[in-house]
Amino acid sequence: MSTMAAAGPPALARARALVEPALRETVARLDPANRAIARYHLGWTEADGTAREQAGGKAVRPTMAMLAAEACGAPADRAVPGAVSVELVHNFSLLHDDVMDGDTERRHRPTVWSLWGVGPAILTGDALLNLAQAELTGRPEAAAALGWAVAELIRGQTEDLSFERRTRVALDECRSMAAGKTGALLAASARIGAILGGGTSAQVDALGDYGAHAGLAFQWVDDVLGIWGDTAVTGKPVLSDLRARKKSLPVTYALSAGGSASRVVADWLDSPPGNTPEPELVRIAQVLDGAGARDWALAEARREVELAVRALDSVPLEGGARDELEQLTGFLTGRQK
Repeated sequence: MSTMAAAGPPALARARALVEPALRETVARLDPANRAIARYHLGWTEADGTAREQAGGKAVRPTMAMLAAEACGAPADRAVPGAVSVELVHNFSLLHDDVMDGDTERRHRPTVWSLWGVGPAILTGDALLNLAQAELTGRPEAAAALGWAVAELIRGQTEDLSFERRTRVALDECRSMAAGKTGALLAASARIGAILGGGTSAQVDALGDYGAHAGLAFQWVDDVLGIWGDTAVTGKPVLSDLRARKKSLPVTYALSAGGSASRVVADWLDSPPGNTPEPELVRIAQVLDGAGARDWALAEARREVELAVRALDSVPLEGGARDELEQLTGFLTGRQK
């Protein structure tokens, strides 16, 4: 694996260096209790408040906002308010996701709710969402794009939760859920960056489409990794999505394809919930693989990457930033290698 593949494209580090000071300044406006929890969640401190050298997430969404502004011919710092806002929304969603999923670990550290409780985790997430919206005060077009993304994210998460109570989910339902839960905020990241960068309406729309397709490609690869991924790469237990009976793209594909594999998967989903033995999970993964579900999902990810690149090519963009956006998409979808 190349150094860039391991650490990510250089734009990620450049965006972190640009955006993190503003993000820290924004989080500092919170009340002391929520500020302490947010700083822990973002990877800046330990639970006792001592500083950490290692940062938190990869800053994919801020990077997309920054590159979109540059692609429209603006300096990178024009995108900072938007980059801060989308990163805050992303972390609002992670805090709430961990509560809803009952996850006790994120990025190899205890989750906020497992340390402070459900109530504080929800409230800190709400506080981050409020900061995100305030960050775009006076920028109505960018604020509207953020508001749309939050509404779509909530819709997608609601649908994802509803899938847990169902044994059948159609492919188009799976796509719609992922477009909201994952695609919408990436679409808004690129759109807001283009808006703040003074892009034309055509550029704003094209970059928004790019982000939406990149987001779906990212999700489809994530769905594959959730079943067949290497724990050392994903940070998740092997077969984690099957253990949780997630109606991910490979599972919904197998259900829709018919034949013996569809019947096996359907029978498994119809069985009483509980701790499925590891050998049975391995068998279901093999059935899915044999039915072509892994290859089909990865082909769908490649198709979304092609659509993302086509969106970049549909309007004039600054060449360097445009190429970095394509590199970013390759990084997001290259994790199965």
